[in-house]
Amino acid sequence: MSASALFGTYARSNLTFDHGEGVWLVTNDGRRFLDCGSGIAVNSVGHSHPHVVSALQEQAGKLWHVSNLHQIPGQERLGQRLIEATFADKVFFSNSGAEAMEAAIKTARRYHYDQGHPERFHIITFEGAFHGRTIATIAAGGQAKYMEGFGPKAPGFDQVPAGDLEALKKVIGPQTAALAIEPVQGEGGIRTIDPEYLRALRKICDEEGILLIFDEIQTGVGRSGKLFAHEWSGISPDIMAIAKGIGGGFPMGACLATAEAAAGMVPGTHGTTFGGNPLAMAVGNAVLDVILADGFLEEVQQKALSFKQKLAALVDTHADVVSEVRGQGLLMGLKCVVPAGDVVAAARDAEILVVPAGDNVVRIIPPLTITEDEISEAVGRLEAALVSIEENNKSKGAAG
Repeated sequence: MSASALFGTYARSNLTFDHGEGVWLVTNDGRRFLDCGSGIAVNSVGHSHPHVVSALQEQAGKLWHVSNLHQIPGQERLGQRLIEATFADKVFFSNSGAEAMEAAIKTARRYHYDQGHPERFHIITFEGAFHGRTIATIAAGGQAKYMEGFGPKAPGFDQVPAGDLEALKKVIGPQTAALAIEPVQGEGGIRTIDPEYLRALRKICDEEGILLIFDEIQTGVGRSGKLFAHEWSGISPDIMAIAKGIGGGFPMGACLATAEAAAGMVPGTHGTTFGGNPLAMAVGNAVLDVILADGFLEEVQQKALSFKQKLAALVDTHADVVSEVRGQGLLMGLKCVVPAGDVVAAARDAEILVVPAGDNVVRIIPPLTITEDEISEAVGRLEAALVSIEENNKSKGAAG
């Protein structure tokens, strides 16, 4: 077999999927996998959702791309709907989460520049964060493994431990433009930030005249049981980056901001060729149709509670493999005793897909449309995976 023509940046499984149906993915040879990874929290309304497919097909037959040199009605509609449903007054559409965070960083820095304080360009972030893989966003995330080999760290990012207010206060200075935080650290291991701490951050930002940025790329668009996870804390940011779930599988991101925070983003300060294209906007509007339907988010909350209770029972009965259930809504994690990669592989053998994360955690992030019966099926398959690991470990022990 010849070497792949692709960059070697992914350690891929040997699975190839042909099509998807709701929470199911079907391989080329007909095997059905229960998808509790959602393409890394992307397929918010499941695979091949008929309303979303119809919206995409209809738009594809009319217009794909015109660029942001012209009016795009779908942008205006989706932007208005996001404003009506959130704290924001303004929206900038991009292609990905990393681009949404880049827009958020630039918006915060430009705000202070326009206020006559160009020295205020530092963004404080929090240990365990993940904000993307561009040069700026790996610096924002601060994790050495993502920065190694790419030259000096981009300037203007300071990190403190999450939850440590005293450490935060010591870093804030005349150089500080904003704080940026994920309400739940996804890649960092499904670590939920205490709502009280988020409220304290809002208070500090107000007192210090700095901006609060929420990264809701993984936590947003219903994943937590509310449209955005920060709603559970009762406070709002000045700027927010979103992606993943809003596109339901189509590449799409957005930066939302208050009118004050976005005031400096005038023509020429930022742009994108593909961001907000008619195809993406048709999909985004269709996804919101589903997420904002009466009762949908309440159902997510109920299903999340049921799923977590069943996962907690797994922890009780398989404590030598998994030790803790984490998360909020349908953004859940199992803290592993054995290597998380072993659990991911065993789950794959049991025909259920889960996603590894930091802190030796396995993420369980199904489509928000998962049913109670499918939750029970998922837990059954996860239990089979855990049992297989236990039996394998016993075999190794006997052989040793």
